[in-house]
Amino acid sequence: MPRRPARPSLVPFLCFVCALALATGCTTVGGRSDDRAVPGRELSAAELRTAAVTDADLGSGYTVTVMTPGHGDTGQGSGRETSDVPACQPLLDAVAPGGGAGPGSAPPGAGLPYAETDLSVARAADPGGAAYGALVGYRSGRAAQVQAELEKLFGPCAVFTSTAPPPPAERGKKGAQSTHTRHRLAQADTPTPEGADAATGFTLTNESGTAVLSQRAVLARVGPALAVFTTFGVTSEPAAAPDERIVRQQVAKLRAAQARTAQSKK
Repeated sequence: MPRRPARPSLVPFLCFVCALALATGCTTVGGRSDDRAVPGRELSAAELRTAAVTDADLGSGYTVTVMTPGHGDTGQGSGRETSDVPACQPLLDAVAPGGGAGPGSAPPGAGLPYAETDLSVARAADPGGAAYGALVGYRSGRAAQVQAELEKLFGPCAVFTSTAPPPPAERGKKGAQSTHTRHRLAQADTPTPEGADAATGFTLTNESGTAVLSQRAVLARVGPALAVFTTFGVTSEPAAAPDERIVRQQVAKLRAAQARTAQSKK
């Protein structure tokens, strides 16, 4: 078994924020969010892509690759994995092959992201420990709402199970069985990086078979945008927290881009 998956099949997990937005609609969360208070900070799709961190931002030893949103190594048609806890279904829809609700899947104003940029960051000092990131742009205070909806899942989804049908090639064959998986979702203590409005850290595990796959994520809200970074691990070496330098530099670059946009609209 490899130390860590070099290109995990669970990369669509980065779009879990989109699945949450689709599942929760436009429910208003109490309180006034920072991104709603300062409406001129939204970035266009092109500006959001430009705001992604680069090799130069991170320094020697880091390699950044910008990817097309929603394009992972997962296949289609494997059947929907169903949670025994309905509130946890958005998590499974996001990590499943073909799951998640990518940009363009709903009309503007539906509470879904209007733009997304995905990236991976590799470190020469740790070739197997890449971090996968997504920068997601929202309108009208929706970023704060999505973050609040995520934090509501730590209770009902602390431990839950799911059922997935047999793979397409096995269906109809004698002895074909559904797969039952145990999951754990736990919040991780995560300080808010300078320049961010709030940050949420968590770990999600997939405990099917003998291997335990773990995903460690940090979600930082910067005005009307969310920056999500995720790492992956296996039984012998659980996922480590995303590199703090990557998260800090990304938050700083997003905030600077939003400030320039706000200034240009005055």
